[in-house]
Amino acid sequence: MNSTKMRILPIATVLAVLSLAGCGSIESAAQDDCTSIGWQIGSKGYQDCYKARLYERKLDYSLPPGDQPSPSLL
Repeated sequence: MNSTKMRILPIATVLAVLSLAGCGSIESAAQDDCTSIGWQIGSKGYQDCYKARLYERKLDYSLPPGDQPSPSLL
């Protein structure tokens, strides 16, 4: 196995872990938002609140249309 393939696998693994961790934090933040205002998990109001907050948070963290991501220093 050449050195390029040996470098790509760890980089891909790290990127996958970071992306999954990011998704979990958006979802848990949306859940925290809804439970902090009094909704109980499983209720109809909670489900509506969760969907709305998750949508808002995804919009907050997404790039504007046509914008290109900038290189990271990591």
